[in-house]
Amino acid sequence: MERKKNIALVTGGLSGESVISYKSAATIDKHLDRQRYNVFIIDINPDGWFYTDSLGNKTRVSKDDFTIWESDQKVQFDAVLLGMHGTPGEDGKLQGYFDMLKIPYTGCDATTSAITFNKRYTVAVAKMAGIDVANSLHLFAHTPVTAATVLEQLKLPLFVKPNNGGSSIGMSKVAKAEELEAAIAKAFKEDAQVLVEEMITGREFTVGVYQSKGRITVLPLTEVKAHADKAFFDFEAKYEGKSSEITPAVVEEAIAEKVRAAAKKVYEVFNCRGVIRIDFIYNEVAGRPFMLEVNTIPGQSAASIVPQQVAAAGGNLTDFYSLLVDECFA
Repeated sequence: MERKKNIALVTGGLSGESVISYKSAATIDKHLDRQRYNVFIIDINPDGWFYTDSLGNKTRVSKDDFTIWESDQKVQFDAVLLGMHGTPGEDGKLQGYFDMLKIPYTGCDATTSAITFNKRYTVAVAKMAGIDVANSLHLFAHTPVTAATVLEQLKLPLFVKPNNGGSSIGMSKVAKAEELEAAIAKAFKEDAQVLVEEMITGREFTVGVYQSKGRITVLPLTEVKAHADKAFFDFEAKYEGKSSEITPAVVEEAIAEKVRAAAKKVYEVFNCRGVIRIDFIYNEVAGRPFMLEVNTIPGQSAASIVPQQVAAAGGNLTDFYSLLVDECFA
C-alpha cells in the first residue's frame, strides 16, 4: 500500500481576507481524504507561522525547511495545499518560498500568482492576448492623479478598487463625477495602487477552471446577481448573502460557450495550474464576454462558488481536492 502523504494545509494570511481563508480551510480540511493524506493545518498570521498539534500544543513552524514537530517526531511535507486568500498565499510570495525548498504545492506558480494578484497587470496581459477587458487606468499613491484627469480618459460609470487582493474590500461604484475623489481615497486606504475601470454592462458570470492530467476543464457557469440594494458584487454580496448565485446558470448555450472558450483561453494565457475562478461580464450589445479578474485561490467556504460548481458538475469535494493534490506532483 502506498505511504500516506503528509500534506500541509496552509491558511490564514496577512490581510483582511484571512477571515475567508479560515472558512475555506475548514471546508478543505473536512473533505480531504484521510485514507490518502495525513493533514496538518498551518496558520500563517501576523504573529508568526504556527501548527497546533493533536494535544492542543501550539508550536512555531521552522521556516528554514518548512517542518513541524508532532509527538516528538519531525514532520516533513510531501506537498502544500494552499487555502489562503490575499498575501502571502495568493500573490506569489509563498509559492516562491516553496519553489526554493522544492516542496510541491497546489495552484498557480509564483509568476502567475504575482501577475494575477495585480488587477491592472492582469488586464494588461489579457488585452495583449486578445481577451476582452474594460478600459482602465492604473493609479499609484506616489504619483497623485486628480479625479478630473481620470474623467478625461474614462467614461462614467466607473469602478474604483484596490489593485491587489480580492473580496471587493475597498471597492466603489462611481456614477457621478463628484463621487470619484472619495472613492479613490477609499481604495488607497487598502492599497498603494488603485485600478479605475469603466463599467461594462451585462450579465455577470463566474466560472471555475482546473487542469488534471494535461486536460483543462471548465466547470458549470454561475450567474451572479447582486440584490437590488447592492450597487455591485461587493464583500457583503459575496460573503454575507446579499447576492443570488444561480448554479448552473440559466443561459443560452451560445453565450455559455463563448464564456467557456474565454475562460479556457485565460487559463492557458496565464499558464495556470490547479483550480482558478474567472469573473466575466457578458455584454449583449457586443455579443462577447469581458474578463474582470482572475482568482488563483478561489474561495472554498460553504458559501463559495467553486464548491457549488463541482456539485453541479456531478462531482464531490473529496475527489476534487484529491485531484488538485495529485496534480501538484505531476
